[in-house]
Amino acid sequence: MNEQIRAREVRLVGPEGEQVGIVPLERALQLAADVDLDLVEVAPMARPPVCKLMDFGKFKYESALKAREARRNQQQTVIKEMKLRPKIDPHDYETKKGHVVRFLKAGDKVKVTIMFRGREQSRPELGYRLLRRLESEITDLGYVEAAPKQDGRNMIMVLAPHRAVKASAVAATASRGGPRDRAAEESAAPADGAAPAAGETAAAGEAGPTAAPSGQ
Repeated sequence: MNEQIRAREVRLVGPEGEQVGIVPLERALQLAADVDLDLVEVAPMARPPVCKLMDFGKFKYESALKAREARRNQQQTVIKEMKLRPKIDPHDYETKKGHVVRFLKAGDKVKVTIMFRGREQSRPELGYRLLRRLESEITDLGYVEAAPKQDGRNMIMVLAPHRAVKASAVAATASRGGPRDRAAEESAAPADGAAPAAGETAAAGEAGPTAAPSGQ
């Protein structure tokens, strides 16, 4: 930048992006001084190197603002887990579905697990129908990213929010200027087996919602 540039001549670009042409370094420095701007190498490997007239302090400040905004808008991919039984009570089902809806609205994926016990293992169609019912009832918020699949004594399906729903969640997070609503985060415990958060105690015979980074 400025006197640190060692080339004898440079290809000069004006402050508005206009092409000035190839000029001696001394001439480029003089032009920068005349308009109270800095002469900054933007393509040092070019022959001759390309330099631009700019307010370097302002440039660094705006770049830092853009980087901070990008970090703020970045949303970590999270997978919540909701566990159900194949013969779940209707009221409990509606409660669990409400959690799934809330997670999808927050832009999170949801792993829905049907847990079979005893003789239930011989009736996998019960779990399959329950998962398909849930899929049909949240279709406006999300879609099935991973179809129902038997995994030992469990049947698993992964739901993901539609792109528009996730974009809305990211925008809402950015408008708050901070992390997603803490209440939503605390509504589920980590999927590594930690205890459910307060207010999310599991129904009898069922595990509460859990949350964990997807690692993707």
